[in-house]
Amino acid sequence: MVKFGAYLAQNIDPTISVDEYLNYNELKGVIKRLTEKKLGSVANASSRMVSLTMPPPTDLHGRPMTDLQSGVEQITQEHFFKMMDRELEKVENYTTTKVREIREELERVDALIRDFKGGKGDGVGLKDAVDRIGNEFLKLEKYVNLNFTGFHKILKKHDKNLPNQCKSFYVGRMHSQAWVRGDYSDIVVRLSKFYSELRGDHAAKENDTGSQAFMRSTTKYWVSTEDISKVKYAVLQHLPVFLQKTATGETDSQLTNSVYLDNSNLELYHGRLDKTPGAIALRLRWYGNGAPETVFVERKTHRDTWTGEVSVKERFIIKEKEVKNIMAGTYDIEEAKRKMKEKGKSKEEIADWELLVREITQAVNTKICVPTMRTQYMRTAFQIPFDATVRVSLDTNLCMISERGYDLEGGKRWHRDEAKPIKENEIARFPHAVLEIKLEVKEGQSTPEWVEQLQNSGMLYEVHKFSKFIHGCATLLPDDVQAVPYWVDDASLVESITASGAKHILTSPQDEADEFGDRSAAGPGANQIYPHLLPHGTTTERAEVGLTDARTSGQKIAGNPGDKLGAEYTNFGMNYGYDTDEDEEVSCWPTNCCYGYQIETAAPTSIQKVEPKTFFANERTFIHWLHMAVLLSGVASGILAFSQPGSFSQWYGVLLLPVSMFFCLYALHTFLWRAERIRIRIPGRWDDPLGPVVLAAIMIGVLSLNFVVEFWTIVKKDTEQGL
Repeated sequence: MVKFGAYLAQNIDPTISVDEYLNYNELKGVIKRLTEKKLGSVANASSRMVSLTMPPPTDLHGRPMTDLQSGVEQITQEHFFKMMDRELEKVENYTTTKVREIREELERVDALIRDFKGGKGDGVGLKDAVDRIGNEFLKLEKYVNLNFTGFHKILKKHDKNLPNQCKSFYVGRMHSQAWVRGDYSDIVVRLSKFYSELRGDHAAKENDTGSQAFMRSTTKYWVSTEDISKVKYAVLQHLPVFLQKTATGETDSQLTNSVYLDNSNLELYHGRLDKTPGAIALRLRWYGNGAPETVFVERKTHRDTWTGEVSVKERFIIKEKEVKNIMAGTYDIEEAKRKMKEKGKSKEEIADWELLVREITQAVNTKICVPTMRTQYMRTAFQIPFDATVRVSLDTNLCMISERGYDLEGGKRWHRDEAKPIKENEIARFPHAVLEIKLEVKEGQSTPEWVEQLQNSGMLYEVHKFSKFIHGCATLLPDDVQAVPYWVDDASLVESITASGAKHILTSPQDEADEFGDRSAAGPGANQIYPHLLPHGTTTERAEVGLTDARTSGQKIAGNPGDKLGAEYTNFGMNYGYDTDEDEEVSCWPTNCCYGYQIETAAPTSIQKVEPKTFFANERTFIHWLHMAVLLSGVASGILAFSQPGSFSQWYGVLLLPVSMFFCLYALHTFLWRAERIRIRIPGRWDDPLGPVVLAAIMIGVLSLNFVVEFWTIVKKDTEQGL
């Protein structure tokens, strides 16, 4: 266990003066002195009156209350508050100054790049200059996070030991300061622009057809808040920040809303959850703040990869006022076709568009789909414009909102009125960012190396087939779903799910006692008979597996200093830890957390992947146990065959026979038990920590008995011969 004060000292950046950091130990010392003198001040702690002629409080010896260490000026709560004010101001001043210096450096490098593109410079050192700015920004974020954590810890310690609670006040004040609430995404945008210009990116030809179809492989990950900037910086070195045409201002992200459609039976939800071939998801999406003007009507269709087909996303664009026509089945397709012809669209493009519109409109009306759930988040997209070879999106501030319970006004209203308040059980705030890596790699091409480095960096936690739509329905409409996704049992989601009023979908201790429970959580490949179902009931084991995988990924980074990306992340705080003590102690092991220090949240869980060799290993283990049993039975049979009737050797042989039988029975039982756990992919331990110990103890007992008897026989014989 490492004290936070020591941890803070170990992680201070050597390029930043120690005086710029929170003086944690001094504040801790003030709290300690205030705690020691509380016995003398408790008498007046609840008094609401004062006397101008009453002497000051005394200690247990009847002496005036003074500082117990210095014996001079009295230490009061005011002293602590003044120190807190000074420390907060110090951190804000340093952060503001550093951000100003970074922006000034950006202006200088921007001028050098313009000169280079204009033929006035040789461009030597430009890449290094941009890298240096990016690294300075990441170091500043590490500085902010260390101090942010330190303030939370010292305030918690204060409120735990002293009567005057102040954490809520100072946390609120801290969150209102620029070094916490400031949005410095303009730095990310400019860095992206510099890297793009140095790479010489060229935009591909825009596909401006009415309908758009995408066929690509998509992998989804969870990213902890403290790793967001590092992930952004890793990606923008290879892909520029791509802003939608509706985006305004210099920012690296824009608000994205998606209203998902489903019926009262949640037919589309269960189809997507079960991964039924051909299962669809229907949504209405728009970008930017304010009321939507342009709406993307999208359909996602699931296909099993083993069939040779790929899942596809198709969409077409309409105006907001036309949404009600799509919902009512009265959309004027012929008029829209006429306008497309006037714009010069080909017959093939118009035919594909018409087929998609008719299929989506028919699905909405035949399945009686209505607005059901809405996702809202800030999306940062990285992509060379109109080139979808590699596209990366990072969604932050993700929340799911129920779209049920309000008047649709006969189809005129298709999304919730933002001006009206939302109840607590109608919104679920997701605690992690969601990263999607989308690849359109042609046959014969391999995944770009930088993508593989990012995937193996330890900052990403793959969550197979994670879906915002599925998670939102499961947590906001828990009474209407028949099954829930496997990831809801992740320890890091408990607080979020509980806050949305869906606590009962989580695993309870009673469920953990029954591996299968009464409900099932869906998850791909969980069961060979029903591959879409995963037993609902192993929260603790899932967390254990996730931490194990996190340790593995962290060790890979630390052991690969030659990897530029891995070494970079190792230097910027990949020495992780998980806070097990609410006060100030931290145990350090690699997991996804705040620069070596995680606060109140367990690392996201990874999925256990089972390979065929796992089954073969189980069979080999079974054969090894049988080999030992046969060996023991052979020894026992030999002893019985050559021993004298009534001798101890005969009894020893008889004792060995049941031991060999125990070995056989145990081997068979363990083989079948483990094979079932592997087949169903139950998370957790697949070994038996008790059985081998029991068998070894029995074997040691039999051997010890033989040793004692034989030793006694030899001693007795020698004694008799000596007499």
